[in-house]
Amino acid sequence: MTQLADLDFDRCYRALESRDERFDGQFFAAVTSTGIYCRPSCPARTPRRANVEFVSTAAAAQRRGFRACRRCVPDAVPGSPRWDHSADVAARAMRLIADGVVDRDGVPGLASTLGYSSRQLERILVAEFGAGPLALSRAQRATNARILLTRTDLSMTDIAYAAGFSSVRQFNDTIRAVFAASPSQLRGTSAPRPAGDHLLTLRLPFRKPLHRRWLELHLGNHAIPGHSTPAQRILSLPHGPALADIGLHDDHVRLGLRHLDLRDLGTAVARIRRLLDLDADITAVQAALSRGHLAPLVRAAPGVRVPGSCDPFASLVSTMVGQQISVAAARTHLGRLVAELGEKVPWTSDDGPDHLFPTPAAIAEHGGDVLRGPRRRVDAIVGIARAVADGEVELHAGVDASELRVALLARPGIGAWTADYLSMTVAGDPDVALDTDLVVAKAAADLSIDFADLASVAPWRSYASMHLWRHALLPTPDRTDDQGDIP
Repeated sequence: MTQLADLDFDRCYRALESRDERFDGQFFAAVTSTGIYCRPSCPARTPRRANVEFVSTAAAAQRRGFRACRRCVPDAVPGSPRWDHSADVAARAMRLIADGVVDRDGVPGLASTLGYSSRQLERILVAEFGAGPLALSRAQRATNARILLTRTDLSMTDIAYAAGFSSVRQFNDTIRAVFAASPSQLRGTSAPRPAGDHLLTLRLPFRKPLHRRWLELHLGNHAIPGHSTPAQRILSLPHGPALADIGLHDDHVRLGLRHLDLRDLGTAVARIRRLLDLDADITAVQAALSRGHLAPLVRAAPGVRVPGSCDPFASLVSTMVGQQISVAAARTHLGRLVAELGEKVPWTSDDGPDHLFPTPAAIAEHGGDVLRGPRRRVDAIVGIARAVADGEVELHAGVDASELRVALLARPGIGAWTADYLSMTVAGDPDVALDTDLVVAKAAADLSIDFADLASVAPWRSYASMHLWRHALLPTPDRTDDQGDIP
């Protein structure tokens, strides 16, 4: 029996016996007697201990010849928090693979982005996840193909290439190998949804609980003028922009995508999941935070997430524009910046924004003429835009949080608060004690919480910061007004 060293067999088997959905996506059960792999919560009869092995990724199971269970659909689960919040190279590679880097740039492009050779990266990923970058990317293509087969009316040929396969034969072989069914059988008789410029609707899973009000407040305070709803976002994707509409529900997130080049489907989903922190191991977070002074906050507001970013550069500029001014004022400044420097969207629509967020090059060249406010702040924004445009500062899904913080602090006009906030939201660092924020610091003082004591909840201090922030802005469960500023 093959078993990855960091997966405890007894603990995994207990989760499998109890059908505990909290572990869905954290590991998979591969049943040797049937050749099928499942999520831990699969309703099928629990296999005998001698007939099961546990792997950390669907790709690892597929690499060993196991097929996906058609009953529990193991690829349709929240992502693993092991790479969602870790800073090591394997975790950062997984985030880039989810963002579609291998499909676009190949393994050499992925390795170069991370500063490793292709051979080194292969060894790291196989040791950590049981599969190399090609196998991990193949598993993602299979998932994208399944979504397109069941949610669109595209032809099989169009789906094959949209999902990232190099040929229809490769597409057919992979679908049969992964799902033990032909593409036609997988599509079935259900009426598919349209694609292209029409609405493509997906249900994104997450580990419960999820504090909807906190995410709704964050989305609303970060909405740039021109969006028809606070939860609408333009996604700047590799093959062109798309319009995303986000709906938060108790058991899923509804994601509507318009104007999407279907080659970007996986990238779009990955970026929305990062924006909403849907892959967090919220049970582990809350268990850690509930052992000290934060316990009342966790009980009052279970499921508070650390909102991330679906556009790192836009987040960087928005954060710097919004420093020390109100949310309303920041929206005015950002609205002017987008209207004057952003390119027109490549579609005609009356129900959404009509300009993209400006590129780093556009702000570097013309930002000084458009931005208002203290000269030092304007110069800092223009300077960081030029650094991003020139490749001096990297902003992408796989950026290392500590390296990003150092790079930001080295720039004129960027202080500790901005660097900490962006390392938390853009780079996904789960362990930032945001003691430089006045709202968070005041909430901690009101509750007699010393930031030094938060060392005991590492590596989840970012979540502690969010709970303090939420307590200040949404102090009671039934409060409905959105007062207060969130940068």
